[in-house]
Order: sequence, then C-alpha cells, then structure tokens
Amino acid sequence: MQPKDTFFSRKLTINCRGELIDLSFPKVMGIVNITPDSFYDGGKYTTEENMISRIDKMISEGCDIYDIGAYSSRPGAQNVSEDEELSRLTSALKVIRKKFPEIIISVDTFRSQIAKKVVQDFEVDIINDISAGEMDSKMFETIADLNVPYIMMHMQGTPENMQENPEYENIVKDIMMYFSKKLYELKLLGVNDVIIDPGFGFGKTLDHNYQLLKHLDDFKIFELPLLVGLSRKSMICKVLEVDPHDALNGTSVVNTLALMGGANILRVHDVKSAVETLKLHAKFNQAKVDNWHD
Repeated sequence: MQPKDTFFSRKLTINCRGELIDLSFPKVMGIVNITPDSFYDGGKYTTEENMISRIDKMISEGCDIYDIGAYSSRPGAQNVSEDEELSRLTSALKVIRKKFPEIIISVDTFRSQIAKKVVQDFEVDIINDISAGEMDSKMFETIADLNVPYIMMHMQGTPENMQENPEYENIVKDIMMYFSKKLYELKLLGVNDVIIDPGFGFGKTLDHNYQLLKHLDDFKIFELPLLVGLSRKSMICKVLEVDPHDALNGTSVVNTLALMGGANILRVHDVKSAVETLKLHAKFNQAKVDNWHD
C-alpha cells in the first residue's frame, strides 16, 4: 500500500527563540566548518577574520541558517575529544554571536553536554545531530529540556566506520522504520520541533544514496520538515569523476532533484548557487499554462 501524500498537513514551521520560521518555502543552511580536516573546506575558517568574512559573504548571498561544526564527520574521520570540540565552538561562537546577534545558528554536534552549553551560553537556535541520539543516550532528554529545534540524521555506524560495507534490506523502508522509532521516543519527551535528515553519504553506498534521493518524497509521511546535505559529496564526485572542488554544478542538479522530492532545507557549502536553485525551482512550481488548447 502506498503511503498517502500528507504534504498539505506537514508541520513546516520551527520555533527559534520564540520566532516561527516558515519552511514551506525552502531555506538554505550554510556550512561553517571550524575544523582542520573537513572533506571540502577543512582549515579555511579557523581564524576570527576568516569566520567573519565567511558569514558576511553568506549573509550577502541570502543564507537563512548557519550551521557551525567543530567535529569532522567525513568518512574515516578521527575522533575529537569533547573538550576540544567545546573549545573550538566556544571560541567561534563568542565571535559569531557578538558580530551577528540576529542570525539563526545551528550547531552540528552529537554530544548532549555540548548542545546544552552552546544553547545556554550562546543562544544557539538549533541542534544538528548526525547520530539521532545514538552516540549520546542523553541527547533526547537534553533537547527536551532545552526546547530547541532538533535535526535528527540517520547514520549507519559512526564516522570512523560508516563506509565499511553498509547494508540494508530496503534502504528507504529501513530508514523510515528507524525514524518512526526515534520520533516516538521524542514525542514521549514532548519534543515537537524535529527536522529529519536521511543522511546522504553516512553509511550508504553510491546506489543507496540515489535510491534515497529518488524516493525522498516518501519521507513526507512523517509530516515534518526534511533537510538534505548533498553538497559536493562523493555521490556526485564518483558519478562525474571529479573531486569536490569541481562538484558545484553536480550539487545544483542533485539539490534540484531533492527540492522536487520535498526537501525543505538545503545544507550547502555554496550559498549563492543554492539560493538561485531555490528561486528557479519556485518559479518552475508557479508556472501555469494559460489558454491551453488541444
């Protein structure tokens, strides 16, 4: 039996510090990696000057949400201690919040104590957890206490081992079952503002990623906003036989396919091209054929 299309009843708002953010028109989340080893831009934004310049540029290009990450989750990435992750985030957020007090900030962390610290000390708006609570059993209750929107991503394994022969019976059904269980746990805790992310590239083969992309529309059954992170990933590079630095055109193509499948947030390295993708997709959706005759 096919799941019913619940698009018009989807919850497409999130509450950030008392302000409702409408995701019915998709938003762009810009990546600010403050790590030395991220797969595309590691080491670029570790100084105060470079961070400010990066966010200034993203603002001018129309970014909606700024995702700050201090722990590289690229395949095979080495573990970073909690103290080191917190030190990186504290240094960055002091600068960013002072310079840009009004922007919507998401912090990419799977650690509950770090989530608690950055929300309480720096008014971080959203927590983006690549592990959906799997790597820290206290994350869900922490999110409930903090009462902030929560991005819950699917990942098979951990960043260190996730690409070592990932297997699924049926990737779409398996991930939908996974989210169903997690959402039930969150509901019991009273967490309402949840965004789901199928986790492209996180414990998936090339074919898995494209199967997910082709069936992205199925995730509308959860009636929740949907985030996708496809930017310059290996699922693009392997098909086009390019490296991440030459994958911008491919990123725009797969982002367009994701929007057609119902994505509400595009998490990207390149804000300008993503904003243009949103505008063209919106115009396409608005187009009507007038005075059509057989």
